Amino acid sequence: MTSRQASWGLSRLRAPLNWWREEGASLQDGVLALVLALLAFVPTLPNIGAQLGDLPERPASVLSIALTLAQTLPLAARRRWPAACLAVVAAAFAAHQALGFATTFGSVGLYVALYSAGAHQVRFRRSTAAAASAGYVALAFVLNRLGSPLGVADFSAFYLTLAAIWLVGSSVRVRRAQEAERRRLAAEVATAAERARIARELHDVVTHHVTAMVVQADAAQFLIASAPERAGEGLVAVSDTGRRALRELRYLLGVLEATGESAAGEAARTERAPTLGRVTDLVEGARRSGQPVEFSEQGERRPQPVDVELAAYRVVQEALTNAMRYAAGQPTGVSVHHGGERIEITVITDGSACSPQAAPMPQGPGPQGGRGLAGGRGLAGLRARVRMLDGQLEAGPRPEGGFEVRATIPTKPVQE
Repeated sequence: MTSRQASWGLSRLRAPLNWWREEGASLQDGVLALVLALLAFVPTLPNIGAQLGDLPERPASVLSIALTLAQTLPLAARRRWPAACLAVVAAAFAAHQALGFATTFGSVGLYVALYSAGAHQVRFRRSTAAAASAGYVALAFVLNRLGSPLGVADFSAFYLTLAAIWLVGSSVRVRRAQEAERRRLAAEVATAAERARIARELHDVVTHHVTAMVVQADAAQFLIASAPERAGEGLVAVSDTGRRALRELRYLLGVLEATGESAAGEAARTERAPTLGRVTDLVEGARRSGQPVEFSEQGERRPQPVDVELAAYRVVQEALTNAMRYAAGQPTGVSVHHGGERIEITVITDGSACSPQAAPMPQGPGPQGGRGLAGGRGLAGLRARVRMLDGQLEAGPRPEGGFEVRATIPTKPVQE
């Protein structure tokens, strides 16, 4: 019961603090200016403040009250117009000191205005500092002519105090700018990484299915005259491949539009995500395209996180795409082994035609163009994807001919 009461009390204390942080700078500065103005007239605080000149003290008057308010109320605009705020407060402070009025707590406004100018003034900073310094020299000269007992050392010490306050504000401004730049760079890095991820996903989806559709359509074109029934089967395969491409594109669009959606929507997208259980669809699609593919799966398949399932699916997809593009008609073997700690995927395409050096130049990007087997966007993106899961992907020609893609992905079983 006591801990509950303490928690309730802390929440009651946090509520006004949170409200204060959420309010705008204008309201916060307005409250600060009003508080300083009220404290300036508290009888117990007359000796706390800035004093310069030590001239004979004059009795308070309407003018002294106006000058005191002029040193505090302009602070309501200290962040919006820091230079103007400093000019008004400094002029009021100079007049207050030159006329010999008693020191008030309101003179602290000069320190606040100086700090604010150092921290929030963006343009003409050197001009502002130079003007403030020139004004101080003029004030020191006037006070000296009015009979101030202070010497050069005293005026210099006060000037150094004011300069230190300005420098404190400047250092805060520099740190704030560095933090903003760090956040901007982090956002740019995150944006670039997201763009690269989207590009990889689009490459994996579009390249595979379009390649299969082109192969199937070409085969149907040659069979129309000699074997119309087989040409019809090829056109059906083109339609099925197009539907699978649309399904995966819908999944990708769902991921891109997922910000702020509910857990139910996340679960629905997870069900539509390509997984290892749909690798057989890839194999059947490749077979319908005329690619002889043998598929084997060993071990017990267990539910895995979406990123693991998707990475494994993309490995098989990219390897089969490359096989259909650069080694059409060559025997291809796909092997998936489910181990206790990892998933091992091996895709081997026989024949010398599938090596980057021996493959004919395809229409569009290929191995020589930087988008094919030898590490283009497809395999390079897969390496990055697998590496993010602490896995490893190797791809290259085999000594006996053909090409091999081998991936090892650590497993992270989903907790039921």
